[in-house]
Formats: sequence, C-alpha cells, structure tokens
Amino acid sequence: MTRGERIQGKLRERLAAEHVEVVDESHLHVGHAGARSGAGHFRVLVVSERFAGLGALEAQRLVYEALSEEMGPEIHALSIRTLTPARWRAGS
Repeated sequence: MTRGERIQGKLRERLAAEHVEVVDESHLHVGHAGARSGAGHFRVLVVSERFAGLGALEAQRLVYEALSEEMGPEIHALSIRTLTPARWRAGS
C-alpha cells in the first residue's frame, strides 16, 4: 500500500468521506528540506458531510486531526480542499 493510499483510507474512515482524492506532489519538491527527510508533499480533496456548517479553517482542522500521526514523518506539506457532498455534486 502506498503512502497516498494510506492517507486516502484514513480520511475515508475518520471523516466518513464519500469521496477522497490524494495527489502525491513530492516529485515537484525534490531537493526541498522536507523532501530530504522522506516526508511527502500531498494535495487532497475530501468530500464529507462532517464539513456541513463549518468554515474552511474548521474543516481543514478536521483533516489535520485525521492525519495527525502522518504529519511530520510521512507528510511534510498538505494542500487541502474540503467540500460537503452537496457542494461537490453542484460542481464547486
């Protein structure tokens, strides 16, 4: 199982996400200080009803909490986009 697949699984499980996309962008950061330690750079899209009624910062905090064990040793940088299922279906 790849690091991206593990991240996707945790987000699905811990946030009851109906859709998760994980893009490993580590290859774009070769030579960067964080990349030298082996931690990766990832971009995620998470669609979950748990984001309903939350602001962007609050929703991103939930993602960081779900991945707290990976932050540092596995993930150096994380770009996050969060949507409710309704907003995702509407094409936002």
